[in-house]
Amino acid sequence: MSTSLFSTTKRGQGYEPDEVDEFFDRARALYEGREERSLTSTEIQNSTFGLVRGGYNTHEVDEALDRLEGAFIARQRTAYVAAHGQQAWLEALAERARTLYPRLGRPDGEKFAPAERGEPAYDTDDVDDLCDRLVDYFDSQVPLTTREIRDTVFRRRRGGSGYAEGPVDAFFARAVEVLLGVE
Repeated sequence: MSTSLFSTTKRGQGYEPDEVDEFFDRARALYEGREERSLTSTEIQNSTFGLVRGGYNTHEVDEALDRLEGAFIARQRTAYVAAHGQQAWLEALAERARTLYPRLGRPDGEKFAPAERGEPAYDTDDVDDLCDRLVDYFDSQVPLTTREIRDTVFRRRRGGSGYAEGPVDAFFARAVEVLLGVE
């Protein structure tokens, strides 16, 4: 991928350019079929890069990662529909959405495990509110986009006064995958 796609920070910290370039070069090879396997949403979401002075603008790289994830899911959808039909894709997507429901049905304040004492945590009300928006999306077709989920910033808490961050992040990453399947 051309490094000119990302601007560098002048004085601040940004993502390490060589790591970013290597990741996007590999992603391009996978997307173009020059390698046997594909790149998964989880691999894209879990990609990390070191921070260095004068590195790539983190916001630009993160936006490109979001677009990349969408492209791989769109490709997966096209292949699945070609092999099994549109209805089968929708049924598979509905099944993935159903895996989110057990957690969404839990009472507010109990949807996720609390963080360990002293550990950073997400505000339970903020997380529960986004869960409620997902329920409205699935049950009543109230509009919700992957961008809205990704742009949500939960207030920070400490320890038992908030949800543990890892399970919350993993849950919403799965929700993004489901929504990308229909966007």
